[in-house]
Amino acid sequence: MPEQFVIDPSDRPTVPVAGGGLFPVRRIYCVARNYAAHAREMGADPTREAPFFFLKPGDAVLPVGGDEAGRFPYPPATREVHHELELVVALGAGGTDLSVEQAAACIYGYAVGLDMTRRDLQAEAKAKGRPWDIAKAFDDAAPISAIVPAPGKVLDAGEVLLRVNGEDRQCGDLADMIWSIPEIIAYFSRYYRLMPGDLIFTGTPEGVGPVLPGDLLEGRIDGVGTLSLRVTER
Repeated sequence: MPEQFVIDPSDRPTVPVAGGGLFPVRRIYCVARNYAAHAREMGADPTREAPFFFLKPGDAVLPVGGDEAGRFPYPPATREVHHELELVVALGAGGTDLSVEQAAACIYGYAVGLDMTRRDLQAEAKAKGRPWDIAKAFDDAAPISAIVPAPGKVLDAGEVLLRVNGEDRQCGDLADMIWSIPEIIAYFSRYYRLMPGDLIFTGTPEGVGPVLPGDLLEGRIDGVGTLSLRVTER
């Protein structure tokens, strides 16, 4: 007789796929400082050092789509939440110690995402030499648009633009990424067994900044899609 759960198991988080279907989310990997200008604005040296990364839990995803803006509830225990617009890679295959060529073949598709960050808590953690989880891994910390299937396709150019209340806030190009998408996937595979269902946030261009309840965030990445999000009170 099969073992019974002692508590109700939670449902696996999912993200809609453009054209129909749901993408089951396993893990969320996030690359930090992958655009030179953003590295500088965060006080870092934008040389081609090994990628720096962190993780968010899979259930941090906040699917955003449809005709109306999604809703991002302002998180608790913070006074400074920042937006970071990013290209998100969805993996349809995985493995360990992948070559760059093998890594490219793992790509299922792409989405527009926001790495929402409790910047004040991140600064406190940095000052004390502590992990950033409290700043990056909270509920709804990963708003994401529908995933556009593009198996094996490598995006290496395209405008990345975020407007806040109609004004340009972040503007860059995928061509400005320090590490390419296949290089990022291959790098992660040295440290983790990548699996179908993993998402990779590939870094953000310069212009990150705070949001407040009532703000409207409108993101676009050429060749991928758009994301519209309203910041709300909890």
